[in-house]
Amino acid sequence: MTVATASARTLNIGPIALDVPVVLAPMAGITNTAFRRLCREYGAGLYVSEMITSRALVERNETTMRLIRHHESETPRSIQLYGVDPHTISEAVRIIVAEDHADHIDLNFGCPVPKVTRKGGGAALPWKSTLFSQIVTQAVKAAGDVPLTIKMRKGIDPDHLTFLDAGRAAEDAGVSAIALHARTASEFYSGFADWNAIGELKQAVTSVPVLGNGDIWSADDAVRMMQQTDCDGVVVGRGCLGRPWLFGELAAAFGAESHPVDATLGFVADAFRRHAELLVDFYEDEGRGCRDVRKHVAWYFKGYPVGGDIRTGLATASSLAEIDDLLGQLDHTAPYPGADAEGQRGRSGRPKRPALPDKWLESRELAASASEMMRGAEIENSGG
Repeated sequence: MTVATASARTLNIGPIALDVPVVLAPMAGITNTAFRRLCREYGAGLYVSEMITSRALVERNETTMRLIRHHESETPRSIQLYGVDPHTISEAVRIIVAEDHADHIDLNFGCPVPKVTRKGGGAALPWKSTLFSQIVTQAVKAAGDVPLTIKMRKGIDPDHLTFLDAGRAAEDAGVSAIALHARTASEFYSGFADWNAIGELKQAVTSVPVLGNGDIWSADDAVRMMQQTDCDGVVVGRGCLGRPWLFGELAAAFGAESHPVDATLGFVADAFRRHAELLVDFYEDEGRGCRDVRKHVAWYFKGYPVGGDIRTGLATASSLAEIDDLLGQLDHTAPYPGADAEGQRGRSGRPKRPALPDKWLESRELAASASEMMRGAEIENSGG
């Protein structure tokens, strides 16, 4: 593998100084403690939890309280919150700060999933400009000295873009950084991210870092994005699925120390095995940990000479011993397969009409009828 290199770059998010300008994007069902620990073992940067629902946190939901826990090796600790009500989000932020659950808090305004947007949350929310400002302003105040950032999309669709207005409002509210996934909600994960929009936001927001997200499949992509847009850092999502060592490549590209990457099949098998081990530790249940790692099989072994029987076995294994037996049958000397292992991974799909509350687009202000609906808008469970 060849990796482009750039001048050494660091990133400050409030008082947090990062050796490299790299952030792991929150991904539902993926960025739990196990995956964050694994990525951190290869590289450097900021590793954000999967989405935590503010209402569930305030209500002390058992699953949510597990998801906000960090391993002692994780520092700095980062939690992403989702919500639609300024008061509830503020209460959730206060709990995180008062009980020392995190060193950094991010707010989710980018989720395009219908169950979130149809009730005005995620990528739909910045369209309601006053509500957006209230949420961010109150959350920043509740966070105190803990840096609070936001992650958002360009807008709902090409006719309803919000990223420049929302970026300026968030800057005025006192956030520590702003991340832009350069797609609209209607694009979901299809097509190509509009990196030009990241450059536009960087020109509009001048006092806090602007981070770019979308189509970072390699360290080369990260270097190109920063050169093209002048953004201050990159947020990596689907590109690291089955490739936690991407953070090692990113660290090397930005001049920091990193875990050596030699992606032979043996290297990949070791990473998969470590991931399974960390999931078992996270769940404190071998069977559950081995079941959870099944979703990662296709991502890890994309392009590698791994037969269907072994892939099926790994996707049904229920113990570490089974996984060890299957991995032992592989040719660990098989080299990195090049292009066959690269490119898109994870969700893509096609553009689709966003699911929105009735008459949502008629005004940038929240109607009284919509306010009542949004009181029940927060999904009950964390993790998306």
